[in-house]
Amino acid sequence: MKIGILGGSFNPVHIGHLILADEVREKLNLDKIIFVPVALAPHKDNSDIADSSDRLKMLKLALKGNRDCKVSNIETRRPGRSYTIDTLKELKSKYQRDELYFIIGSDLLNYLNEWKDIREVIKMVKFIAATRPGYPLKNLPDYIQTLPIRAVDVSAFEIRQRIKEGKSFRYLLPDAVFNYINKRKLYR
Repeated sequence: MKIGILGGSFNPVHIGHLILADEVREKLNLDKIIFVPVALAPHKDNSDIADSSDRLKMLKLALKGNRDCKVSNIETRRPGRSYTIDTLKELKSKYQRDELYFIIGSDLLNYLNEWKDIREVIKMVKFIAATRPGYPLKNLPDYIQTLPIRAVDVSAFEIRQRIKEGKSFRYLLPDAVFNYINKRKLYR
C-alpha cells in the first residue's frame, strides 16, 4: 500500500488541510492518508494550542465518513514534544511493507534542517512538498518531490484570530468542526 502521512497541529483542522490531503491522495494514487496531530510541536510556541483531545475529536469529526483518511493518536499519546523521527519509526514498524509518503506544506521547507535526525527521516519516507500560497517552492533538496495543489489561502492562525475577534469563521472549516468549536468555546 501507499500511505500518506500528514502531520500538524490541526489547531483547528480546516478546509485547507482537507483539500491538501484529498488532492495529494488522488494525484499520487495513495491508498490512504493518516492525519497525525502533534502533541507539543518542537519548533512552535504551544501556548495557543487546544488540548490534544479536542484536536483529535475535531479531526475525527472532519473526516467522518471518509474511508480514504484516518486519524492517529500516535503523537498525542506519547509524552513530551513530538518529533517526526519518533513517529516515523513507530509507523514504519506498523506498516513494514508499505510505502510511506510524508506530506508537508511549502511553508515548512525552510525549517527542515532544524528537524531532529532529518537524515534518518529522509531515508524512511518519500517527502512530498505541496504548494501553499505565499510560500514558493524554490531551492529544494533533491529528496523532496513537489506537488502543486489548489490554492486555498486559509490558516488555523487566521481562524483562531477570527474567533477571538468575534468574526465569522463558519465556511473555513467543516460544519461539524465549526459546531464543536462553538459548543466547547475553543479559542476564545
